[in-house]
Amino acid sequence: MNYRNVAKVGIGGPVGSGKTSLIKEITPSLLEDELDVGLIANDILTQEDAKALKAAFAGDIPDELVQGVETGACPHTGIREDPSMNLEKINEFVDTEPDLDLVIVESGGDNLAATFNPELADYFIYIISVAEGDDIPRKRGPGVVDADLLIINKTELAPYVDADLEVMERDAREVRDGPTVFTDCKTGEGIEAVVEHIREQVLFA
Repeated sequence: MNYRNVAKVGIGGPVGSGKTSLIKEITPSLLEDELDVGLIANDILTQEDAKALKAAFAGDIPDELVQGVETGACPHTGIREDPSMNLEKINEFVDTEPDLDLVIVESGGDNLAATFNPELADYFIYIISVAEGDDIPRKRGPGVVDADLLIINKTELAPYVDADLEVMERDAREVRDGPTVFTDCKTGEGIEAVVEHIREQVLFA
């Protein structure tokens, strides 16, 4: 058993878009499905996101299945050009839990060009925030265009940052072939739709 035997979901997006919050929201539903889940959080020089996930899932996911990877330099290197550190973590997870069903890998915050190496992610989610501007989808970065699922998060902030959700939805449809989901991780809006995409496209449930 190694990383190739485990389903892997990669979550990328700019700094502050809500990657860690999304993982906190979707993981409980996956655990309720009686899945064994591992979590990896990439950061440049710290373990901050990994610590947050360990705290969030203490008692639900063993500590050894929630780990951080310090990529250094550009965070996209650790998920695309050289994902070896992440793949090694997944191999360690499998050694610890041979029946592991799913690993969620969070990228460090990066620009719109960040994508996942296919060895590291069977399914790629890219998350943006309305606070970054409603023109983000039409800027057509590879993360936005190529992701299996695009998430537009923090919808509750739209009125305060002059973001037009209809414009974002229209532009996303124009630049993407795949689905787009609007979420508010504070209230849980849209989270079940994200989980359903993972069930159907990754877990085939």
